[in-house]
Amino acid sequence: MEYNKIIAVTGMPGLYELLSSKSDGAIVRSLDDKSTRFVASRSHNFSHLESIEVYTVRDNVNLVDVLKAMEASPEKLPDEKDNAALKAYFTKVYPDLDFSRVYSSDLKKMVKWFAVLKSNDIEIKLTEPEEEGTEEAAPAELAAPEEKPAPAKKATKAAKESQPAKEKVAEPVSKDKGEEEKPKAKKAAPKKKAEPVSKEKEEEKPKKTAAKKKK
Repeated sequence: MEYNKIIAVTGMPGLYELLSSKSDGAIVRSLDDKSTRFVASRSHNFSHLESIEVYTVRDNVNLVDVLKAMEASPEKLPDEKDNAALKAYFTKVYPDLDFSRVYSSDLKKMVKWFAVLKSNDIEIKLTEPEEEGTEEAAPAELAAPEEKPAPAKKATKAAKESQPAKEKVAEPVSKDKGEEEKPKAKKAAPKKKAEPVSKEKEEEKPKKTAAKKKK
């Protein structure tokens, strides 16, 4: 029986081994009487012991840290019904507990859970994530050599892109030509205005009026 399979169920005393989970609940086995039953998730909540944290005067610690301190301590387990004895025990075993947020009911649970774990010979330890980390690290190392040439390719692309950029900067020379052509167009414009076409038309008008008078 492994520690990572041990759960606590709200509304039910003691600890349980998680046998299988379903969409509407889970099948659990009691560590006290070894009975197996189905527990509905709509009326109960499940908490893995390895996911439970305990308040301290510093950062929160995992429940395993407190249970291991209890395992290493020569102090005898206190009476669960004596709140003063519970606090005195944990003050010696784990003095960093924040007793303003860790209540007597919590201390009582930890004493009960510790006794149940020891009676079932369950080793108190967290699942080691290092094994998964080593397996994931191997592909990363293999992929590293392929990623090294990538910056060089990007650099060549950047160099190629930088060359047309320089040519584009030199292109505005055509604007100067445009500026030279504009004044020529302005010079041609006044020539059209200087043409005396309108005066000749004005001289023809009186001739037509004179012809009318002869009639």
